[in-house]
Amino acid sequence: MIKIKNSVEIGKMRKAGKLAAKLLNYIEPFVKENVTTLYLNDLCEDYTKKHGAISAPLNYNGFPKSICTSINNVVCHGIPSNKDILKNGDIVNIDVTVILDGFHGDTSRTFIIGNANDQIKNFVKRTEKAMYRGIEAVKPGKYLYEVGKTIEKYINKFGYSIVRDYCGHGIGREFHEDPHVFHHFTLDNKIRLRKGMIFTIEPMINMGNSFQVKTSQKDGWTVTTADGSLSSQFEHTILILDNGAEILTKA
Repeated sequence: MIKIKNSVEIGKMRKAGKLAAKLLNYIEPFVKENVTTLYLNDLCEDYTKKHGAISAPLNYNGFPKSICTSINNVVCHGIPSNKDILKNGDIVNIDVTVILDGFHGDTSRTFIIGNANDQIKNFVKRTEKAMYRGIEAVKPGKYLYEVGKTIEKYINKFGYSIVRDYCGHGIGREFHEDPHVFHHFTLDNKIRLRKGMIFTIEPMINMGNSFQVKTSQKDGWTVTTADGSLSSQFEHTILILDNGAEILTKA
């Protein structure tokens, strides 16, 4: 059941979204060569606590850390570790979610470490553009599938692929609410958009032409591309207004 947020809930979601955006901005200068993902995790956890919030991923269904750090061919749910040291040329997605006054703010960004070739730079840039195109497709009265349709039309011309096993989601008091937000066209998203809906748009794009992914048997969380290709992701939490969408996690 899709929850339409009232004005009080929207106000709290704005505050949670703003804090999540500030957290992602705060961590950005630390995302560099020779830094461990565990160090980034601990900085984010401390920042979140100092601002009166809680790290939503920590202990969520057993997830052991406060943020997700997904490097290179890791699609999502990468677990921060002192063994994962960022190297020149890596790409890493940092996904943060805070709980402030009982409401969630969820956002992520893919960072390029040091120097990368133009092919990788363009790939990351296009993933971000795909997210924004999806956001621009959101208008009350339209169907939710316009998000995936728009992203798919843009991404397909580059020969990349859109992950189908993971998607965006409604968000509010709960981390994951209805609806599922697919980033490819599917009639499963034939849902009429209404003012007051809040959900994430977070396309996970694989550089290869396969959308297939696999989950680590070792930790039960880390999702990687099946073909070993790079994967990039950007995410914002959005609110549907009278004439479009407001990005609640805008930096």
